[in-house]
Amino acid sequence: MIDLIRKNNGQIVMPAKSNAIDQRDYDQHLYKARHLIENFFARLKQYRGIATRYDKLAQNFLSAIYLASTIIWLN
Repeated sequence: MIDLIRKNNGQIVMPAKSNAIDQRDYDQHLYKARHLIENFFARLKQYRGIATRYDKLAQNFLSAIYLASTIIWLN
């Protein structure tokens, strides 16, 4: 899989496991940003209406995401 990423001029963001024999280089800043974004989506999914997508219209669903994101940001 890593060879395919490198072949397509991709950038490795995740580090290898700590007990792996072959330790690979990765971008630590991108990994930190990726981790923050994943944590944000985990917190966003705690809102039941967003996780189950109660709203049928895309506009209402996006409004709920904006509202929940604002609440998360203010806390």
